[in-house]
Amino acid sequence: MNRKDKEIFLRPLWLQNPVTIQVLGICSALAVTVRTESALVMGVAVTAVTAFSCLILSSMRHILPSDVRIMVQLVVVSAFVILVDMFLKAYLYSTWRALTVFVGLIITNCIIMGRIESFSLSHSPWHAFLDGAGSGIGYALVLCVVALLREGLGTGTVFQWQWMKVFTTETLGYVPCGFMILPPMALITLGFLVAMWTKK
Repeated sequence: MNRKDKEIFLRPLWLQNPVTIQVLGICSALAVTVRTESALVMGVAVTAVTAFSCLILSSMRHILPSDVRIMVQLVVVSAFVILVDMFLKAYLYSTWRALTVFVGLIITNCIIMGRIESFSLSHSPWHAFLDGAGSGIGYALVLCVVALLREGLGTGTVFQWQWMKVFTTETLGYVPCGFMILPPMALITLGFLVAMWTKK
C-alpha cells in the first residue's frame, strides 16, 4: 500500500470521519449503541457493504448510464445488505434479531450513497474500495466509542464483562447510571464526542 492508498484509507478515520465531521449516518449511531456487541456488528456490516458496493460501482462507472445511476446503486447496495442480513441470521441469530430492522436500513445509509457519489464514481476500484472501507471503519469506530460509554456507564458491563466489579469494595463501588441507556443519552453522548472530535 503506497502513500496515496494510506491517505485515502486513513482520512475517513479521523480528519473526514463520516459521523463526527460529515454528520452522516447518525440515525443508526443513535439507535444501536445501547450494547457494544450490537454497535460492533452494525459497524462491521456497514463497513462490508460500503467497501464492496464502492468497489463494484467504481468498476461499472464507465458503463453506468447517468439516468439510471441511482437505481443501479440501490440495487447493488441492496444485494450486499441482503447478504449481510442472511449471514447474521445464520451465524449471529440473537444479534440479528436485535438489529434486523437497522440492518435493512443500511440500504439508505447516507454514508454509503455519499461515498459512492462523491468518490467511487470518479476513482479506480481499488481506491474506491479503500475509501469505502475507511469510511465504514470510521463509522464503526464512533459507534463503538458511544456504545462503550453508554453500556459501560449505564449497566456496568462491556461485551458482557462486569467491569464495575473490579472497582467494587465494601466501602467503594460503582452504581450504574441507568440514564445512560435511555434514548436521549445517545444524542447527548454523540454530541459531546463530536465536540471533542472537532475541537482545535
